[in-house]
Order: sequence, then C-alpha cells, then structure tokens
Amino acid sequence: MKILSVSDVELNLIYSPQIVDRFNEVDVIISCGDLPFYYLEYMISMLDKTLYFVRGNHAPTMEHGASWETPYPLGGCNLHRRPSCTSGGLLLAGVEGSLRYNKGPYQYTQNQMWMHVFRLIPQLFINRLLYGRFLDIFVTHAPAWKIHDADDRPHQGIKAFRWFDRVFQPSYHLHGHVHLYRQDAIKLSFYGKTKILNTYGYQVTDFQVPVKDKQDKF
Repeated sequence: MKILSVSDVELNLIYSPQIVDRFNEVDVIISCGDLPFYYLEYMISMLDKTLYFVRGNHAPTMEHGASWETPYPLGGCNLHRRPSCTSGGLLLAGVEGSLRYNKGPYQYTQNQMWMHVFRLIPQLFINRLLYGRFLDIFVTHAPAWKIHDADDRPHQGIKAFRWFDRVFQPSYHLHGHVHLYRQDAIKLSFYGKTKILNTYGYQVTDFQVPVKDKQDKF
C-alpha cells in the first residue's frame, strides 16, 4: 500500500495537474493538519482516493467560499478520537491540534491530550482481537514529547503521544506542525518499533498491511 501524507504547506507539485502523474499509484491520502480544505479536496478529486485527516492548530472551525461554508473537507474522514479501518485493512487513529498557547480552537493542555488518547484505547483492544495488532498508523498534528518538537511552547511535543507510541507501538506515527526548512533537518526517527515521520510538505510511504495469523491467540 502506498500512502501520501501531507501537512502544513501547499505545494505547486500537488495543487496542479502534475499530481496525477506524480502520485497516481497512491492508495490512501493522510493529512496531518494545517492545510486548507480546497487543497485537500483537490487531492481527493484528482486522485480519486479517500482522505483521512486531523485538524492542525491553525485550522478554522468553518472554511468559507464565495457561496458555501463547510466544517470539513468534503470526502474526507476525520480521525480525531475515531479509530478507522480502511478498505485495504489499514488501521488508523488520530488526535488533532497542538499544545495550547493562545485561544485558538484546536489547542489543548497536556491533560486534555491525555484524555484524547485515552478515548482511543477501547477500540485499540478491539483491533487487537480482530486483527492481531493495535494500530498501524497514529496520525497527529503535533509531535510527541522530545521527538521532533521544539522548546517554544507552540511547538512543544505532547507527552501522551510519546506514551502512546511506547505502549501500543504503531508501525508509524505521522505528524506535522514543526516546519522543516533545512535539508539536514531530521524528519524520521525511531522510537521502539515505531517510525515517527514529520510529513511537512509531503511524504510518500510504502506500507505492507499485516495479515493476522489464524493461529494467533490472545
């Protein structure tokens, strides 16, 4: 399975007809936040693939056009506190927003982020029973605590995310929020068995969906 993940910045490569030639083999689109709905809807319409998303801390509660308004990208599936299984068997779960630093709509305290994470846990154990694993990809806007984060409050990582990765060990944790301007900036790190990937701009990831062994016992 080929996954196109995006976040934080619009690119001409994607918001143009070039997207069809460049990303025609993509199976799933994942947005890690802070991208306008029209940009995400363009990807959905041009690639004819399902989009899964979480909102970033700069996302509006409602996006307005000349004659319309919408609270979400049309055709997209919101992952915030809603574990989901794609048609290809990919197990996804997500948490929106960042650490609170002003009165923005998708900003939370560390304690509130713990509550978001705890809301995911019951479905993860159901996943374990049904599919033999808790989760394939954890999707967030903010990074985990002390992994790809920064010292300033808006870009500090989330402690609950680091705990989540350590306990449930998803194959990937995709995030955005921290902009990468240098060629030598670290975008991929390992935390146990989890690959943590900053999707600033875009990333294409090849992922083999695990198949549950019928002999698995729990």
